[in-house]
Amino acid sequence: MQDDNRLGDYLRARRKLVTPEDVGLPVRGMRRVAGLRREEVAMLAGISAEYYLRLEQGRDRNPSVQVLEALARVLRLDDTALAYLLQLVAPRPRARARRPRRQTVPPATAQLLATIGLPAFAADKYFTVLATNPAATALTPNVRVGENRLRSLFLDPAEQELHLDWAATVRECVAAFRRRLGSDADDPRAVQLVGELSLASDVFRQEWARHDVRPMRGQPVRMKHPLVGELSLGMSKLDVDGTDGMVLVVYHPEPGTEDADRLALLTSLAAAPATREVTAAAEA
Repeated sequence: MQDDNRLGDYLRARRKLVTPEDVGLPVRGMRRVAGLRREEVAMLAGISAEYYLRLEQGRDRNPSVQVLEALARVLRLDDTALAYLLQLVAPRPRARARRPRRQTVPPATAQLLATIGLPAFAADKYFTVLATNPAATALTPNVRVGENRLRSLFLDPAEQELHLDWAATVRECVAAFRRRLGSDADDPRAVQLVGELSLASDVFRQEWARHDVRPMRGQPVRMKHPLVGELSLGMSKLDVDGTDGMVLVVYHPEPGTEDADRLALLTSLAAAPATREVTAAAEA
């Protein structure tokens, strides 16, 4: 992550994920490289092999938009990945050194969490939980203030068992994390988190090396909860206005389904201790 040849790293990673069959090239004999060769990418993009080699090696860092669009077509990048590719070569203003400041959840968002009646939490751009409600903690115990969702998903076996589609879930999370960071991949907090997860998890290291980028998006999730059994829920992710990348995550069931009944039961179980505490305090 600290290497400043981000463009070369990205091109190299994406080239390895495209096969000759994907782009209509014949395959003859044994191939010693994964994906496409540099010469094949250059030919399909309409540039010289020497120029493409300079791009991967970081010796040319100012390709034109037309060249990047041609490479994106060859590497089968979607619009989000193309935007990320263009961002990698955009000039960045020199940032002043400043101490990281802890984000605070806007009062309106905190009020929504307290009254929404569904599992929900707010997280920063590093996927660290900033605020949550009892229903979210009942659904996923690791959703508590200060915990990082990537760290929980990759390093906690109990969290992994909870997600029936864990492999797909973590792939989406890593791609969304890289997209949220954008060209700020050398952010000290991000460097520390990626380094920790790369050392502790082979899966994370492999997923991070793919350089996938995808926007934060809502998606169905399937869980196997120890109290109420299997749940299929929608998960919506909403940007919080006026913040630096804060997102509100809400889990919601299809109305009138068994999933809705099971989630309602789980939510009532989570609310019961809080109700007992309020009653005891009033009696005292």
